[in-house]
Amino acid sequence: MKYTVQIVGVGGQGVLLASMVLGNAAMRSGYKVSMSEIHGMAQRGGSVLCTLRFGDDVISPLEATGGADLLMGFEPVETCRSISLINKNSSILMNLDPVYPSMVAAGFEEYPDIDNLVKFVRSLSSDNLMTIEATKIAISAGKAVAANAVMIGAVAATKGFPLSKNLLKEVLLETVPEKFKDLNSKAFDMGFDAMSNQNPL
Repeated sequence: MKYTVQIVGVGGQGVLLASMVLGNAAMRSGYKVSMSEIHGMAQRGGSVLCTLRFGDDVISPLEATGGADLLMGFEPVETCRSISLINKNSSILMNLDPVYPSMVAAGFEEYPDIDNLVKFVRSLSSDNLMTIEATKIAISAGKAVAANAVMIGAVAATKGFPLSKNLLKEVLLETVPEKFKDLNSKAFDMGFDAMSNQNPL
């Protein structure tokens, strides 16, 4: 068994934390794990890409274009930018809540329409696209910063994902600071429930 997760987003969204949680959970499951990170100005909202590969015989941390089993998109535009990482059988988990670049926030540029971004992804993988408003769910749980916990919970409910819900939650709560455990636990459960109630679009 080999499984590749491509996690994409922007700096500050918790992409690297999510990759650590998934990677540590995979190791506890007895799999060999390899991970690579590619990111620009992560603390200033730059693009972040993390490749996580795990399985019975995994050596290289890199995956060929189109080799992802799961594309985990923390940000809508970044999900679209990384669409070449998928194939027709790949699952896509797409957060619909945008992070506006500075030029958009300042009013000099316009952010693409979310519906059009979803239509673009759906046109390439209509059967395997799952969408979630992770940031809005995290705010409901207590704080927007818990959006990554929402995404991890949603992954746990994704059809065919080989790591268990209980293990992912356990590793998540061991990874975050003590004072944020309750918040992340609630956000994880809300993400899991949101995805459990949704069939692939």
